[in-house]
Amino acid sequence: MKDRTLLMIPGPIEFEPAVLQALGAPTTSHVSPDFIDAFGNTLERMRGVWRAPSGQPFVIAGSGTLAMDIAGANLIEPGDRALVLSTGVFGDRFEDLLGRYGAEVTVLRFPIGETVDFERVRAELEACSYKLMTATHVDTSTAVRVDPRPFGRLGREYGVLTILDGVCSIGGEELRQEEWGIDVAFTASQKAIGVPPGLALLVASETALDAWRRRTTPVANYYGDWGKWLPVMRAYEERRAAYFGTPAVNHVVALGVSLERILAEGMDARERRHERLGRACRAACRALGLGAVPTSDAHAANTLSAPRYPDGVDPPVFLKAARSAGAIFAGGLHPQISGKYFRIGHMGATRGGDLLAAIGAIESGLKACGYAFEAGAGVAVAQAVLLGCTK
Repeated sequence: MKDRTLLMIPGPIEFEPAVLQALGAPTTSHVSPDFIDAFGNTLERMRGVWRAPSGQPFVIAGSGTLAMDIAGANLIEPGDRALVLSTGVFGDRFEDLLGRYGAEVTVLRFPIGETVDFERVRAELEACSYKLMTATHVDTSTAVRVDPRPFGRLGREYGVLTILDGVCSIGGEELRQEEWGIDVAFTASQKAIGVPPGLALLVASETALDAWRRRTTPVANYYGDWGKWLPVMRAYEERRAAYFGTPAVNHVVALGVSLERILAEGMDARERRHERLGRACRAACRALGLGAVPTSDAHAANTLSAPRYPDGVDPPVFLKAARSAGAIFAGGLHPQISGKYFRIGHMGATRGGDLLAAIGAIESGLKACGYAFEAGAGVAVAQAVLLGCTK
């Protein structure tokens, strides 16, 4: 009897065997020729996944929060003005983070479930001058997706640096960093990139690096200073060893394997697969009578879903029964609605069969709570979407 339960949370996710095999291989030296070559390949592959052929990749041991911290620390000096566009908990984090480095922060918060209103953003940029602007591509707390194209376009138009939090999007949602004018896009290894937790991943544009070079004060974060890491990244790409802090050797090798598989699938095909999974999950939840945190499918994420519980469903009972039925889901995270919804991750290595099993577990959880629905309705609708039998 299989005792492994599907991990269907918004990260960590299910990982491919080849990635786990690389992670579990004997650890080599960080200056061995094989590792130097593997690290160089990894950095080059990041440009393909981010679609940033001229960007500078950084791979640093840490979490997605570290990647966020690195972006802010290197681009903010005391007194700089920053504009934060927030669609949830992770957008709100930027206010505290940038303030720690001395920024004067303005936050545009959008109603729970709504995406960014870029006309409101334009009005703010017209009214005040800013050095940088942040947005969260997919906020993990709400499953709301923000369109990076107008974000980058406004940044270029008003001469504002743009930082995109892609922790729950890069590798699953469409991103064309260079074409869309995004100066910094970052993520973490354990989401759609498909590697167990442990790596902060970031690609910076030449515009961002120029702004960093023009600083008049030292970067306040010692570990995250690009001045420490840029020579290391460039050395490994040139197939030379360099040192500031010991890299997470096995994680870097596993990342290279995962990025190779992502690029072999093809970015367009991968994004279409995630779009289909997201659409199937949302359709299944609607068929079961569940609402959703995003107020429209047009700005609902493809990497995760955030269904609202029907009346009478007890969250702990539901989650426990769903787990017993074979799938682990995450509870709500946004403090204003945390007990009213749950979250389903469907990114990275997730395939249609995994999603169907997860929908079946949702039905089991609902039944355990005494909720009335047509058995199999969610699974049937999801399968129809996955097979292309319905739009």
